[in-house]
Amino acid sequence: MAGQMIVVGFAGDSVDDKGVVSAREQIAAGTLGGVMYLKTNVASLKAVREMNAAFRDASPGLPPFLTLDQEGGSVERLTSDVGFKEVPNAATIGAGHPADARSIYNRMARGIADVGFTVNFGPVVDLNLNPKNKIIARFGRAYSDGANTVTVFAEQFIAAHHQAGILTAIKHFPGHGSSTDDSHEGYVDITDSWQAKELEPYRNLIASKTVDMVMVGHLINTRYSELPSSLSPEWITGVLRDELGFDGVVISDDLEMGAIREHFSLKETVVRAVRAGMDVLLFSNTAKARVSLASEIRDI
Repeated sequence: MAGQMIVVGFAGDSVDDKGVVSAREQIAAGTLGGVMYLKTNVASLKAVREMNAAFRDASPGLPPFLTLDQEGGSVERLTSDVGFKEVPNAATIGAGHPADARSIYNRMARGIADVGFTVNFGPVVDLNLNPKNKIIARFGRAYSDGANTVTVFAEQFIAAHHQAGILTAIKHFPGHGSSTDDSHEGYVDITDSWQAKELEPYRNLIASKTVDMVMVGHLINTRYSELPSSLSPEWITGVLRDELGFDGVVISDDLEMGAIREHFSLKETVVRAVRAGMDVLLFSNTAKARVSLASEIRDI
């Protein structure tokens, strides 16, 4: 059960690489719940398909999470470099018609499913509230500054993936769109910028019973908690579970981002996240890449 709570990044881009073999062995042993792909893992669509098939075959009775970030725009692991048809970013799609969005995401989701992925970390449901935002607005990752528009386009993303048999994870709870800093780099304090309406897409989508996972970001709002939201029971249990009524899977954003790694040890991170109510711990395994990471997490 502890193994199923862990998803990690891995080294390698072909089925026989040491990191891929190790991850497959850990999945087969039940000590690892799944893997996350980065661009460095994608040498070709054929190689990705072979690796994902090997991961699935390692645990046919309990399929692993085979995950990636494929939002569109600048956040894509499968790109035109390997023959994958890229799609526009959320800001571009959000300026159009929902029916067009559904068509675009249908094609993207089918392509993701074709190479064997089971989870796509999207859609972004942040509101585009700060045009100077370093990580959301800068890359056009939000559909709109309006909660209803964001909800409508997120629904198209989710429905397309469900049709292709892929789970999704709406992000970045409780809202990254008003922030001024990037949690990849360090602490992001949203105390003075965050607005309650940033919860509305979550409220809307959760009410529609279409949400598989919610990805929690590393955002600090001291009016709620002194801890980043990914380690905060006030946010995960108090707001997401109790107030919004979410009963699905809660997954962290990458727990090796600067906002966490620079302030908490691995043990502190794991203990606080689990006690806060996190179901799945996501580690990119890039800060100090090693095949033993999942074992270290599980042994805490």
